Amino acid sequence: MIQISPLALATREEFFSRLMYPSEAIRLPLACVKRLIGYQIMPPSIAPTNKEQPVILCDSVFKVFGENAKKMLEGVQGNVDAKAFQDAGCIVGVNNASFEVFKGEMLVVMGLSGSGKSTLLRCISKLTDATAGNIYIDGQDLLAMNNKQLIELRRNKMGMVFQSFALLPHKTVLENIAFPLQVKGGKTQDSIKKAMEMVELVGLGGRENYFPRELSGGQQQRVGIARSLAIEPDIWFLDEPFSALDPLIRKEMQDEFLRLQGVLNKTILFVTHDFDEALRLADRIAIMKDGVIEQLDTPANIVLHPATEYVHKFTEEVPREKVLKIESVMEPINSSEHIGDLQVSKDAIIETVAEAVLNESKAVSVVDANDRVVGILHPSKVISVLFGGQSQASEPAATPR
Repeated sequence: MIQISPLALATREEFFSRLMYPSEAIRLPLACVKRLIGYQIMPPSIAPTNKEQPVILCDSVFKVFGENAKKMLEGVQGNVDAKAFQDAGCIVGVNNASFEVFKGEMLVVMGLSGSGKSTLLRCISKLTDATAGNIYIDGQDLLAMNNKQLIELRRNKMGMVFQSFALLPHKTVLENIAFPLQVKGGKTQDSIKKAMEMVELVGLGGRENYFPRELSGGQQQRVGIARSLAIEPDIWFLDEPFSALDPLIRKEMQDEFLRLQGVLNKTILFVTHDFDEALRLADRIAIMKDGVIEQLDTPANIVLHPATEYVHKFTEEVPREKVLKIESVMEPINSSEHIGDLQVSKDAIIETVAEAVLNESKAVSVVDANDRVVGILHPSKVISVLFGGQSQASEPAATPR
C-alpha cells in the first residue's frame, strides 16, 4: 500500500519552499517566542511567564499572489497597500495576520468572499505557502519543516473538513471513514473498529453500510466529519463545512458540532462567511476584510464593542439578547446592594432568563457552575440590552487576548 497523506493530495503546490519575511522572532529561542504580548517581542525581564503555549501561533503572516510578491514585500517592509500591490499585478490574500489559538479553543475566522479567510487557513495547514511570516504548531516552526515532518504532522495532528464532502462514491460509510487509517498503514480490522466508533459518535449507527448516494447532505457531511476525526487529530481545520447545506440541516449540524466539541475538546480553526454561525460556535471570532483581521475578540465583545465601521455593519442587526450571555452584562458584587432570591447562571443567554429577571424588583445574583455568586444583574441592564439599540457599541473596544 502506498503511504500518502490525504491532506498531501489536496494541492499540487510545492510545500517546501520557505519564503519568510525577516523577523526578530525567528532569531529568538523558542522560550522567548512564547513571550509574545500583542504579537510583539518583549524583553524577557518584562515578558509574562505564566501564559500557556498556544497550539497555533501566527506572527506577521502574509500571503501575496503574483510573480513579484516576495520582492514587493521586501520593498515595503511589511506595510502593505493592497491597492498598490494590485496595480503592480499582485493580489494580497493575507495581510499581516498575527494571533494565537490555545488548546481546546475554537477560533472562527469570518468574512465575506475574497476576504482571505480560506487563504489564511490554507497557510496555517500549509496547503499553500505563506509568502512571509512565522507559523508555529505546538511550538514547532511549520515553515521550516521538511517533507517527511510535514506529512507526519498532517497524519497525526491535523484533521480537515471542506465544504465539498469529497466522499469516495464506490465505498460505504464505514469504508470512507476507515480510509485515512488504512492510508496510514493501519491494520484493516483495527481501522474498521475505529471507523465504527466514529460512526456511532456522529450519530450514523445503522447506516455504516450505506453508500454516499443513499445519504442526505447532512448525513454525508457527518461522514466527512467522522473521517477527519478517525485519525484523532489535535487540531481541526474546517473550511465552511456547512455552507452547502439547507438552513434546517445546517442548524442540526451546528448542534452536532457543538456536541462533538463538548466531548472531544479539540483545538479548532473554523472558517465561515455566516456571522450568525460564527456567533453561535466561536470562543473567539476573527473578522477579515481584504486580507486584514479587522477585529479578533469574543462574540460578546464584538457585538458590544465593534472596533471598526466594517465590523459594526455585521453587528448592528444582531439581536443582542440572542447572543450575549449574562456574564457579559453583569456587574461586580456590591455588598450594600439589596439582592432578590432569584439566581441566574453567568453562562445563560440573556433571552432565556430575561422575563424572569424583569419580573424582579431587585437585582439578581449571578452564579457560576459551582453556584458561587460572581456578580449581580439589574433588570435595567436587561432592558438596556433589549431596547437600548446601538448605545452600548459606542464604548471603547476591548483588547483581544
